[in-house]
Amino acid sequence: MRFSQAFMDADIVQDEEVSFLLEKISCPVERVSSSKVVYDAVNNAQDPISAAKKILYITRNRGAVVRECPGTSFYTCCDYTILHTGTFCTMDCSYCILQAYFHPPVLQYFAGFRQISQALKEVFSQNRIFRVGTGEYTDSLIWEPISLSPAFLVETFARQSNCLLELKTKTINVDSLLTIEHNEKTVLSWSVNTPVVIREQERGTTSLAARLRTARQCQEKGFQLAFHFDPLVIYPGCEAEYEKVVDDIFAHVSPEHIVYISLGSFRFMPKLKPIVENRFPDSVICYGEFITGLDNKMRYFKPLRIRLYQTLVQRIRAHSPQTLVYFCMEDQEVWEKCMGFFPGKQGELGGLLDDSAILHCKLRSF
Repeated sequence: MRFSQAFMDADIVQDEEVSFLLEKISCPVERVSSSKVVYDAVNNAQDPISAAKKILYITRNRGAVVRECPGTSFYTCCDYTILHTGTFCTMDCSYCILQAYFHPPVLQYFAGFRQISQALKEVFSQNRIFRVGTGEYTDSLIWEPISLSPAFLVETFARQSNCLLELKTKTINVDSLLTIEHNEKTVLSWSVNTPVVIREQERGTTSLAARLRTARQCQEKGFQLAFHFDPLVIYPGCEAEYEKVVDDIFAHVSPEHIVYISLGSFRFMPKLKPIVENRFPDSVICYGEFITGLDNKMRYFKPLRIRLYQTLVQRIRAHSPQTLVYFCMEDQEVWEKCMGFFPGKQGELGGLLDDSAILHCKLRSF
């Protein structure tokens, strides 16, 4: 990770976590008393989104550390829990919602292990299962080369028995995690796509082959795994190419180590389209057959989604009938036509995922 600028709040104490971070970044750090300095540095750039990927802001989380996934009432949600450790990303995917979500986008690293520990202590004390992830507003492992945070989280979750930690990434940044006694409470997961989508739409990410080789390496160290086909992009010949991705996954890792696989098609807020057109002029990702969904996001025409989903579900089940496959934000018709059932009751999908977490991660059953 190479930064053009770095800022840090003036009141942050240079403890072990912060000292390690400062040693790893390759530019001077300016102490600031207000975030306005950082926002101005981003907003005054010719391309604020690109600039923000090179400007690091070391700050505190001034909001909720643990929060429920926002989801939507119109599509079935998986009842995920977000651990808020930072925002934005150094990689540059054309479809990334974070380009339109933050105003302005700022690459924030939230320092403070004590704050995280206090928030997690409350979660760990409850008599229920939690599936916790840090990958909602950032990539979970972009920080691994410069921060103690990923290793700290793996070690923290290893000491409890009712929560799964998921670290979701498009990187191969796992070196500091491989020697940790993780107690099978951490799931390392990868967003996957076809090589053509990765090459054309995911700047600065690692190849599919590299991701899968790393997944195999993590499996050998006893980690449980997950894979996310999200976003699925529809283009001529995509069905066969996505089938090949499924084949490659099962050629690298054992089904017994896969906690779940999620499927979700490309969807976007209308305001993302001009951003993609401006920043990725060669991309045609926004020009498919889209309609406005119930959540006001643009979605592929439902028969197109169903056809691709059916292809993938069939291929996954051919390799591993027992692996849990679920949809990210889809409705009853899609579930029934592709899976043969619909987890329509409140918390039903979350319950299925919890059961898989209990099985694979040796969590307590309540």
